[in-house]
Amino acid sequence: MKTIAMLIDGQPVTTPATFEVINPATGAAFARVAAGTVAHVDAAVDAAQRAFSGWSRTSDAERQRLLHALADALAADMPELMALVTQETGKPLNGLNGVGAGMEVGGSIAWTQVTANLDLPVEVLQDNAEARVEVHRKPLGVVGSITPWNWPLMIAIWHVIPALRAGNTVVLKPSELTPVATARFVELANAILPPGVLNLVTGAAGAEVGPAMASHPGIAKIVFTGSTATGRKIMAAGAGNLKRLTLELGGNDAGIVLPDVDVKAVAPKLFGVAFHNNGQTCACLKRLYVHDSIYEELCAELAAIAQKTVVGDGMQADSQLGPIQNAMQLAKVEEIAADARAQGGRFLCGGQRRAGPGYFYEPTIVADLSDGTRLVDEEPFGPILPVIRYSDIDEVIARANHNPNGLGGSVWSSDPVAAAALALRLECGTAWVNEHGAVQPDAPFGGVKQSGIGVEFGRHGLAEFTSIQTLKIMKS
Repeated sequence: MKTIAMLIDGQPVTTPATFEVINPATGAAFARVAAGTVAHVDAAVDAAQRAFSGWSRTSDAERQRLLHALADALAADMPELMALVTQETGKPLNGLNGVGAGMEVGGSIAWTQVTANLDLPVEVLQDNAEARVEVHRKPLGVVGSITPWNWPLMIAIWHVIPALRAGNTVVLKPSELTPVATARFVELANAILPPGVLNLVTGAAGAEVGPAMASHPGIAKIVFTGSTATGRKIMAAGAGNLKRLTLELGGNDAGIVLPDVDVKAVAPKLFGVAFHNNGQTCACLKRLYVHDSIYEELCAELAAIAQKTVVGDGMQADSQLGPIQNAMQLAKVEEIAADARAQGGRFLCGGQRRAGPGYFYEPTIVADLSDGTRLVDEEPFGPILPVIRYSDIDEVIARANHNPNGLGGSVWSSDPVAAAALALRLECGTAWVNEHGAVQPDAPFGGVKQSGIGVEFGRHGLAEFTSIQTLKIMKS
């Protein structure tokens, strides 16, 4: 079994204690990882601080060149990275509608390339006989990145690449459930970047690595993707040195289907945006509101698609959905499903764990629930979708908005202009029309309400890794 080291100041760091990484398709361990401590966090922050002086003064052109070299290294290593992502997350190599390990690695390469080309030019506010006033964007220092288990490589890229592009150095802590592909990425990066620019610290479940980063006085900013509960803890811990924060937290995205849609045409799209990656994506569609006039027809179409979906080991070419990533998440899905049954939910398909090894759960469509039940009000983060009946558009928008989360939302209609006007009424960071969850590296993405603080991607996201310095030059 392979043992994965940490990387601090350009050097591999092993520890006497290790923890296992489980393949969710089998329930068996396939790798061991160094169990870092608070002392390793201190060492990584020290290395990043030493490297910051040189990296922050490196020219834009040189930073761009190195990041493009990293994108090339990722592309050259794509088959290995795909296999590692599938082994640790369970997502298929190809996946439902092409959303699988290949998309995760390919998206990581594309995000690296696009982000490398972004810039934040000096903004001139005044230039006259009296004075010239300029606004400069400056790197913050050491950025701490804490990543989740659902898209481990892609989200590491989302955190790390803009931080580096802006001139910061990074200490990265991946989820203890999925650290392997991320460790390979950091290894590739350290063959290209100067020592200390990107450091990896891994910690076992319950270890103090994450909290130590959140409270560390040498870390200027934390970027975190994960649960709202953990986001609150990070926010509180970061108050000691008033850390900058980018928090992309939980979502319980609503989709509203208007009565004018072509049911047979829209059903596969709705199923895809709700079930890709087994529903384990923050911006998956998780609450589907359907007009009464087409409710039963659309429910039947979704159930038929679910029953035909191929669930299996992600290493098998024909698998569309793999297992749930971990036993704890599987138990949560089972618990929410049991509550839905108790609340009178009509299970049109699925609703149970598959027999045998691994954490497999059947794709599940549940009808006849409404707001106030756990499956509707909470984020299940698994392959189970409630389909909720409505008749009045103003009422359903209010119902969609009556949730503490506000990451994404969508409206589905044959009239995109009318749908766009309704989508703008949704209280969420991103609203889609006839789509859901599609993000891109040049468009800002982030949540409102309890779904997060700040945005990622594009120039807006890059700016979050900088501070503003105003320069006023008197001429007279």
